[in-house]
Amino acid sequence: MDFVMKQALGGKWATKDMGKMLGGDEEKDPDAAKKEEERQEALRQQEEERKAKYAKMEAEREVMRQGIRDKYGIKKKEEKEAEAQAAMEANAEGSLTRPKKAIPPGCGDEEEEEEESILDTVIKYLPGPLQDMFKK
Repeated sequence: MDFVMKQALGGKWATKDMGKMLGGDEEKDPDAAKKEEERQEALRQQEEERKAKYAKMEAEREVMRQGIRDKYGIKKKEEKEAEAQAAMEANAEGSLTRPKKAIPPGCGDEEEEEEESILDTVIKYLPGPLQDMFKK
């Protein structure tokens, strides 16, 4: 096998570690399982410490956010949604059908007036004889 390793490395002699990398026999470490378990435990502990650190940072940020909300009278998104849901439920009490959707401003009867004003605007830009035709 030494000759094969020597050829694989371009004529240089290989060490024991090189033999392992090339698929040779590995030496068995009797404490390998114990070391692996200790390594896994250390990784778990580091992960828990990292999570605790970021949870603490997020709590500090939330305190700061709440201070800003209180100062400017801003509500959290969840609070707004809860109030909207409560308002919908209050409107729907005693109703057998689903709640009606609110009609946004500008919809409905106002459209006819808006169309007339658009027509008037267009007429203003027409030449005199055409304006007279449309006004009749």
